[in-house]
Amino acid sequence: MRGDLTAVLAVAGCAIFVTVAEPVTITLLRRAAALDVPTVRSSHTVPTPRGGGLPIVIGLAASVLLAHGALGTALIFAGAVLAFAAIGFADDLAGLPAAPRLALQATASLAVMAVLASRSGLAAEAVIPAVVAGTIWLTGFVNAFNFMDGINGISAVHALAGGAVFGLLGWRAGDTMVTVGGGALAAGALAFLPWNASARVFLGDVGSYGIGVALALLAAMCVLRGVPPEVAAGPLALYLADTAWTLQRRIRAGERWLKPHRTHVYQRLYDAGWPHSRICVVTGALTMVLSALGAVSLSQQPPPPPRPAGLLPAAAHAADPRRRGRGGLTMRDLGDPAAGPALSPVAMPPDQIAAAPLPGTGIPAPGGTW
Repeated sequence: MRGDLTAVLAVAGCAIFVTVAEPVTITLLRRAAALDVPTVRSSHTVPTPRGGGLPIVIGLAASVLLAHGALGTALIFAGAVLAFAAIGFADDLAGLPAAPRLALQATASLAVMAVLASRSGLAAEAVIPAVVAGTIWLTGFVNAFNFMDGINGISAVHALAGGAVFGLLGWRAGDTMVTVGGGALAAGALAFLPWNASARVFLGDVGSYGIGVALALLAAMCVLRGVPPEVAAGPLALYLADTAWTLQRRIRAGERWLKPHRTHVYQRLYDAGWPHSRICVVTGALTMVLSALGAVSLSQQPPPPPRPAGLLPAAAHAADPRRRGRGGLTMRDLGDPAAGPALSPVAMPPDQIAAAPLPGTGIPAPGGTW
């Protein structure tokens, strides 16, 4: 009960912190001239402070550490969120060239996955492939999330929906870290949304990088907890699909696919006359639908196979020294229907079970039950 109360307070604390800190952050960003100046590929027309995601990532990291303690996966999660947020904040303030920025992201991803994989209990031969795949996953999704953060509210809505889904998955799996991480992310995004939807401030790279790696790690941690991959991918599927489709189309068209552009599906909808609010509502609803479709597999997971209760007793009975002259274990002992009933202690009268010696020892079995 105490742990549940701490988790609730941690989630609520993130929302309160963002609500209080956001107006102060906007003022400081303006003084630092951290402004997003409109360009030909922008969806806004007025210079707007960028970096408003800073309170979200700070509140998220603090909430997880408060609820789970500064140890284990909570420390890894919080460290990853803050590390990626630092890279993004440097980009918001000073601007980082693409190559160094990507190198920093890959290095941070590698460090996070190396620590996470070493604690995951994976077989030794699986650690390196897991680290490589995880590094690509974290770096790739962080950039996909950043690419998709191009209109007011879209990424805040996506973080709200994704955080809520991961919070529920963590609760179902009994994982406090994932529960609080998802819940705090959703709460922080909800508190930030009014500022972003009114175009008073943008997430900035500090927000998109921090939130992107948070969502990617929550998905990975869910899979490690046994959640089917299609369920964990549900909250992220829309951003992944838009990014992948746009990327392959640009490559096939012979475009310079690393060059900035405004040809994502959501950007085309905006150019077709859709307002920001409609795009956010539609993409948020689609994210929840995809999450629900993925969650269908949770109800279709097969139950664990029943323990073959008669097998070990039958084997023990067959190993009895008094049976060695009769050929040892037979199909009858394993309960083959075609060979008659199994000759196991389960089928023996209680007095015979108590009198039967332990296999190969001649010592009477204690109790008389298996």
